[in-house]
Amino acid sequence: MEITWYGHSCFRIVERRYASIVTDPFDHQVVGYAPLKLNADVVTISHDAPGHNHAAAVRKARQVLTGPGEYEIGRVFITAIQNGPAGNGLRNTIYVFDFEKITLAHLGDLHTLPGKGQIEAMGEINVLFLPVGGGGGLNAARAAEVVSLIEPDIVVPMHYATPHCKLPLDPLDKFLKEMGVAGLERMPSLKVTAADFRTENRQTRVHVLDYVKE
Repeated sequence: MEITWYGHSCFRIVERRYASIVTDPFDHQVVGYAPLKLNADVVTISHDAPGHNHAAAVRKARQVLTGPGEYEIGRVFITAIQNGPAGNGLRNTIYVFDFEKITLAHLGDLHTLPGKGQIEAMGEINVLFLPVGGGGGLNAARAAEVVSLIEPDIVVPMHYATPHCKLPLDPLDKFLKEMGVAGLERMPSLKVTAADFRTENRQTRVHVLDYVKE
């Protein structure tokens, strides 16, 4: 599986023989970053705001998901969980992607800590896409609390300030300090296999991705 970050909360998830997924495509005129020109089978929208709902930037999508429910598309089982309003008052949806042996969760513009029932509905998470820069989403301290509640194998930060972003968000360093990590090398993409998560002593790792222009 390969995971690529295109800025803000937008990722592309690709695994052979499974549906490809793009999360939270944005309107670059509002958010910054380069215009998106992506292909995917599935688009997920966490909430109806220009930084997260620009589905027109993704071509050839079989389905655009915009709210809670359970779906099976291209061998991927998707559970969409409504967790209350985002920071801007709009309904926010968490998406859990089950690729049979790898499970990922995209928290969208999560603003408040998820409840016990929501965490149980998510199940065991291998890769967690986590907003960390405040604004409409979690700030660094609250984001670190969410990590301790969900206990994923890997955390991929999103929704934070960069030189390419127009929005008034906090920098990534605040979250890394809360997590007690430093000196992380940025990666052009995250490549994982099911074997990466077959361990008895699970420990959460933070992976920071480079912004990729498409």
